[in-house]
Amino acid sequence: MPNTSNDPQETTPAPAIRAYLGGSFDPVHNGHLEVAMSVYQHLLPIAKQKQRPLHVSLLPNARSPFKTQSTDPNHRLAMLKLAIKNTPIQISELELWQAPPVYTIDSVRTLRQQYPNDSLIFIMGMDSAHGLDKWKDGLRLTDHVNLWVFNRQSSTDVSVGVSEKIFDSAIASTNNIAPTQDIAFLKSQLPLSLQPHTTESMIKLLVPPTQRSTDSSNANSNDPNSTGLKTDLKNANQGRIYIDSRPITAVSSTQIREQLQKLEHRTNKIPVAERQIASIAPINDIISNTESNPLAKWLNPAVYQYIIAHQLYSAAQFR
Repeated sequence: MPNTSNDPQETTPAPAIRAYLGGSFDPVHNGHLEVAMSVYQHLLPIAKQKQRPLHVSLLPNARSPFKTQSTDPNHRLAMLKLAIKNTPIQISELELWQAPPVYTIDSVRTLRQQYPNDSLIFIMGMDSAHGLDKWKDGLRLTDHVNLWVFNRQSSTDVSVGVSEKIFDSAIASTNNIAPTQDIAFLKSQLPLSLQPHTTESMIKLLVPPTQRSTDSSNANSNDPNSTGLKTDLKNANQGRIYIDSRPITAVSSTQIREQLQKLEHRTNKIPVAERQIASIAPINDIISNTESNPLAKWLNPAVYQYIIAHQLYSAAQFR
């Protein structure tokens, strides 16, 4: 499947399956790709069986409402294109060029309007899902899309490298053999009003909205809150929430930016005559994926080279 995503709805013989992972991607790292690829790999056999197109996209925002600044969107988009090269993952630019702040509720409404007959899934970690009641209309996301919530563990300290256990967990999750936490406990981490909408089957996320509304139209005919629109999921079969209990270890872009600044700080202490030679070592570490640079496991080599070439994430940039 191609790496580009067009916003106008395509004419397809069956409703498409569209999953979106939102974020600032500042910078994009391998943790983002692992989550997106996990969703893709789990949905692909189902999509093939049902002969439905599958699109899993990264959805970069203009700037998070929870942040005061972000790197230029042109740089973030360029890094995303490098990161997804040779993968089936796509990029949606829906939010990227809008004037910030851009709210997720507005984006999912737009996606539902653009793709009224498709199965729409918004991907997030439990840390984000836990705080949905603090988002703008966050509890209403499931009026328009389904949620795939990952069991993200506490953040990894990128400054000390990444243990093999973390990557074994990521691989095991793909093979359905990773240890799982109690679903009831994970469900209890969601805002109370969303807990009744959880499902233990990802298949429930793939029921087209028109079918969902048709099946429940009689049951909701007297509901004063019902809009009567077939593309609105706010009914007895409201958007579902699938909790993926397989652990995914979290690493944040903030941690990576901080580590890049530390590398720059150490490099700047070297005399100018030696600095250019010394700066080659971290790049080679990334390319060869060695342990001497703690970022080696988290940054795509092409993304890392882009950061160096454009002098992104320097300490001066974030003063």
